[in-house]
Amino acid sequence: MGDLQQEDELLVQRARDGDRSAFDALVRKHEHRAFQFAFRLSRNSDEAADIVAEAFLRVYNALGNFKGQSTFTTWLYRILTNCFLDMRKREKNKQTYSLDEVMPDSPGDLTRQVEDPSGTPQDRIEQNERERRLQRALRRLPDYQRAMIVMYHAEGLSYEEIAEALDLPVGTVKSRLNRARLSLREILVRDEELFRI
Repeated sequence: MGDLQQEDELLVQRARDGDRSAFDALVRKHEHRAFQFAFRLSRNSDEAADIVAEAFLRVYNALGNFKGQSTFTTWLYRILTNCFLDMRKREKNKQTYSLDEVMPDSPGDLTRQVEDPSGTPQDRIEQNERERRLQRALRRLPDYQRAMIVMYHAEGLSYEEIAEALDLPVGTVKSRLNRARLSLREILVRDEELFRI
């Protein structure tokens, strides 16, 4: 067991015993990574902040149920994913429209840009366009497929960690992740054909 995992277990135990500063330390330690994960899922900083706030509230309320059968980080990913999926369900039940959906390429959007100092400006333009198309395609996936793709490819979680986080067998994670990749590929191919002149 690593030092970070032992530190988390100690903080969880202290927080469970009523030490508020231990819970605050857990939040400080994991809030940045939690926000990054939530943002990758939602692609909206306000929604990501709401997801993280809800997740840490759920963590606080459920500390007594955490038995240490998985790492704290894996448990947090499960809660973050559930908060994201719950938020999406609530949104689907509302008949509202988001300005973010109307203007997905507004200057306030954050996109990951990979800079290649040896590349030409045309290379960077093409890379940015590929990234935009990938993000658009990811948004069109069902929420649970998007969550799995982000967990595996962006967060670097193993099949086993995703299985723990989503409470699924490893084989189910592998098959669902494969289906998610195929769906993503299909969307990208359709978009490529649509934009081909």
